[in-house]
Amino acid sequence: MKTESNYSNKKILVLGLAKSGFAVAKLLKKMNSNVTVVDSNPLEGNKEAKQLLDEGFNVITGSNDANLVDDSYDYVVKNPGIPYSNELIKHAQEIGVPVITEPEIAYSYSDATMVAVTGTNGKTTVTTMIQLMLAHSPKFKNSYYAGNIGIPISDVIQKATSNDVVVTELSSFQLEGTIDLHPHVAVLNNIYSTHLDFHGSRENYIKAKMHITKNQTKDDYFIVNWNTEEWRNLAKQSRAVIKPFSDEQTLTDGAYAKNDEIYFNKEFVMNTDSLQVPGEHNVQNALAAINVAKLFDVSNEDIIDVLTSFRGVKHRIQYVDKFNGRKFYNDSKATNTEATIVALSAFKQPIVLIAGGLDRGNGFDELVPYLKGKVKNIILYGQTADKMVDAAKKAEIGNITKVNNLKEAVPEAYKQSTEGEVVLLSPAAASWDQFDTFEQRGDQYIDEVEALKGEN
Repeated sequence: MKTESNYSNKKILVLGLAKSGFAVAKLLKKMNSNVTVVDSNPLEGNKEAKQLLDEGFNVITGSNDANLVDDSYDYVVKNPGIPYSNELIKHAQEIGVPVITEPEIAYSYSDATMVAVTGTNGKTTVTTMIQLMLAHSPKFKNSYYAGNIGIPISDVIQKATSNDVVVTELSSFQLEGTIDLHPHVAVLNNIYSTHLDFHGSRENYIKAKMHITKNQTKDDYFIVNWNTEEWRNLAKQSRAVIKPFSDEQTLTDGAYAKNDEIYFNKEFVMNTDSLQVPGEHNVQNALAAINVAKLFDVSNEDIIDVLTSFRGVKHRIQYVDKFNGRKFYNDSKATNTEATIVALSAFKQPIVLIAGGLDRGNGFDELVPYLKGKVKNIILYGQTADKMVDAAKKAEIGNITKVNNLKEAVPEAYKQSTEGEVVLLSPAAASWDQFDTFEQRGDQYIDEVEALKGEN
């Protein structure tokens, strides 16, 4: 790790704690900056704030009043999820104090090779695949992942050396607050319309995403999904060497899929049905990762080993187990209909679906075309059960069953499944009616599947 950057020996306000705020505050203090931490949550129950107070930080809790920042500050580092409409942020910008995010700070102190991944869908899967592949690269001693995947970059860069690689997942929220961020390899997996309430428009959302390549040069690489004209045109904005990937086009340079086979630079690598994670979107994820791996001399054998053993990121169409001819998948991260549509589209086999959760007031009619003809039986629980019954009826699902909770849903789904079918948890709703988090919900599903296997 570097001992100096533009952010050393500065007066900096960190707005919002959580994992990244806590980590970047500690990094900045280590680098001799004068750090004030502001968090809107009260001190009571605020473990991170109490720890920083004990370590001598200036910590203000229970407020994020605009007057807490003045022009004596050099920077404000905001939690990525805090909108720019926040009064403190607006005031900082009005008085000329730059507002940045944690990746900007962390990258400035890193001397490891940096690979950065963004996109609307698949960021975590691609990041994980790349990290696993680069662990086999002869060019690196260690391979780490960090960022929006749940591990602060500020923590990882302190142990990563110039002989290592850090693969970082970056959201549009994080990227919008960057100035000098400069990954050696940047990946744009795809771009769809989302988070428009935060960014204000699709144009602004795309602009934030493209921060990932804005500082790249001809000595860097930009890995781009080549499936749409829009994404191909975005690549023209980069000064880096473009490395495309596609599951719709045959490419002379880059990774592509054709006739259920994966190639790199026209050399056969593996069959798509050897991937342990299902769906066309995961073929694209694998292609993006292969493009990066090949830049760092990872062999086909090691690529195949990773992709045939990788069972998916936990709670994201995660393969759990197979017994008595049924495959069980955990997609607890599917907290909306869009995510469940992706999961349903991933399978060719008949599905017994477990769904339901917090009622946010929306309907489920957009699921109907994807349920119809694919979902044989559906098991529903939670606040949204009745609404989802209506969607299931419109999709002409043969057997629609309501139960009280997930514990009842798993054995019922198994009972209604037959050999060769998939039992899928993909709730299409948030978990908060019966669980604290989607992770807790997914973990219970895994536990119930394991208990069921023990009984059968």
